[in-house]
Amino acid sequence: MRFNVRALLAGTVALGVATAALAAQWGDKQVEDRRSGYTYAKAETRAIQDDEFENPGMLWVERGSGLWSQVDGKEGKACESCHGDAGVSMANVGNRYPVFARELGKLINTEQRINQCRTERMGADAWKWESGELLSMTSFVRHQSAGKPLEPVIDGVAQPFFEKGKAFYEQRRGQLDMACMHCHQFYPGGQLRANILSQGQGNGFPVYRLKWQKVGSLHRRFRGCNSQVRAKPYPYGADEYVNLELYVAWRGRGLPVETPAVRN
Repeated sequence: MRFNVRALLAGTVALGVATAALAAQWGDKQVEDRRSGYTYAKAETRAIQDDEFENPGMLWVERGSGLWSQVDGKEGKACESCHGDAGVSMANVGNRYPVFARELGKLINTEQRINQCRTERMGADAWKWESGELLSMTSFVRHQSAGKPLEPVIDGVAQPFFEKGKAFYEQRRGQLDMACMHCHQFYPGGQLRANILSQGQGNGFPVYRLKWQKVGSLHRRFRGCNSQVRAKPYPYGADEYVNLELYVAWRGRGLPVETPAVRN
């Protein structure tokens, strides 16, 4: 069999040009082969996210801003009492969590850190997962890192938990015998019923989903995916999901924080 070298080279050049054009089109929403869910969304959905006045997720951010300075608990403190200006103190939280918590000997994510501060520093009750308060504060805190690239730490004390998250991502589960990677690693851009599969990046969470008509956490999305493959979901905040959250953050390394993103 003889190859047409000139045609082969021309095809290679064309592919390279197409890839470069795609990267130029999406700007910082694509880093190497990693693409934000933004790049898989319809133009109308992207337009809603891009306009802060139109983005409904900003309502949760604004509520979180009010909660930041609201005194609560037996200690008579607010988040602001210890952390001051969130734009400064929280600027590098959303792009690097979850992190290893030495006092717990495991990973902790943003929602868990917020509740830890409430119970241990403020003497206040922990907020329930998916409650308006916790979603609002998490959205507000993550929004302070908007535009900053994801930079999760996966080595050192975090490495065993990263490996567990990777194993979870690759493990088949449920009656459909599917793993996370089967949709988000092998078939991004493909269609599942009426939905376009994305790479499953977490850089926009908490996100406002048009399907939900509200903001939801990354763990809500994990639970939804587990249910879709007919597997029993883990509880919100389960170690398995926090480990998975770190692995997903690594998969999206370099992509900008988009909280609150808008998705279908």
